[in-house]
Amino acid sequence: MGLADPGAPLAALLARPDIRRGDALAQVANPSVPTGFAALDAELPGGGWPTGCLTECLPAHEGIGELRILGPALAALSRAGKRLAWIAPPHLPYAPALDAAGIALPQLLIVRTAAARDALWAAEQALASAACGAVLIWPSAVKYAELRRLQLAAEKARALAVLFRPPRAAGEASPAALRLALHTAAGTLAVRILKRRGAVCAQPVVVNIGAPRAVDSAVPAPSPARSAHPQPCDA
Repeated sequence: MGLADPGAPLAALLARPDIRRGDALAQVANPSVPTGFAALDAELPGGGWPTGCLTECLPAHEGIGELRILGPALAALSRAGKRLAWIAPPHLPYAPALDAAGIALPQLLIVRTAAARDALWAAEQALASAACGAVLIWPSAVKYAELRRLQLAAEKARALAVLFRPPRAAGEASPAALRLALHTAAGTLAVRILKRRGAVCAQPVVVNIGAPRAVDSAVPAPSPARSAHPQPCDA
């Protein structure tokens, strides 16, 4: 009788999704959404934007390309019939630019809110509805406990959930599975991965997102009248 392979139990253990090597990316439980940028996909667990968890995007300044880097994924989700919920965006989306980026406008839902708590409430409701393929949130302020609630809501929804925060938030604790800082580098976008499930990414990922377009910024959104709950409106 031959001897059993002594490495078999270890191999089986390492194959578990909740265990990873220190120098490797984690396995993912839910399918990721390809970013459309090969260099970035190669550095993200699952090969794309994670679903079923919270992603934080920390742009160095507004309009740097925080929406263009999400554009291919949002376009793919909208073409698949998934709704895209934008919660409290600082600007009114420019429809021609979104259409040119391949985003199906009928799938876009814009929610304007009067206060930070309303934006977070609306984001939780959008995730809990299980009707959205992506939920993008621009809160004016957010606490750790609120981030934790969003993370739990994202886990149940299995959607792409992206929270846009200022650069100073990089020094704050967060339960988000993925945290990205965006900077410019020689006319392109440099993505610094502050946190991911797996090995530390020491070098920024350079992503060529093309020339600035109105998809990243447009007309500032007017402040709506205060109400008990935010009201959705068509894009």
